[in-house]
Amino acid sequence: MTKTRTAAHAHAEAQAQVLGELRRLRARLPQLTGALAASADGLVLAHDTGGDTGIAEGVAALTAAALGVAQRLTDATGQGGFRELLVRGEEGYVATYAAGGSAVLTLLAEPRVNVGRLHLEARRSSARIGSVVDAALVPQQRPPARPPIPPRPSHTPPSHTPPSHTPKEA
Repeated sequence: MTKTRTAAHAHAEAQAQVLGELRRLRARLPQLTGALAASADGLVLAHDTGGDTGIAEGVAALTAAALGVAQRLTDATGQGGFRELLVRGEEGYVATYAAGGSAVLTLLAEPRVNVGRLHLEARRSSARIGSVVDAALVPQQRPPARPPIPPRPSHTPPSHTPPSHTPKEA
């Protein structure tokens, strides 16, 4: 039970850290209308989207689908692993960034956002979010209570073969 509480506490702490990073990102970029971190399979990890969880869940699911297509596209064209995706619509931008090995950062922005600044700030935030999420997902390595017992040496005496005796030639 302690192990479960510890894992739950670590995940809650990671979620709070990610949410704090999303809020700081929105403060640095006032043209953002929403920000969320999600797992690569579309589960919301944290969001700052004006309190509407339904929007966050829908965007996370669509992000997962777009991520799948983007990964296939970068693989098929030899461009390496997925890093980011930018979609420009009539009413603004949707930008998605890789965040570590298992998460993504998705941002919604007004059409007047400075895209260069968006990329700069989002890349920094996605790196921080990725570090937090990846660390929370790695099981805690605990040293063993005792050092491992080394294998016992074999008690079989070595086979003794008499040296071959070859007569010397004169």
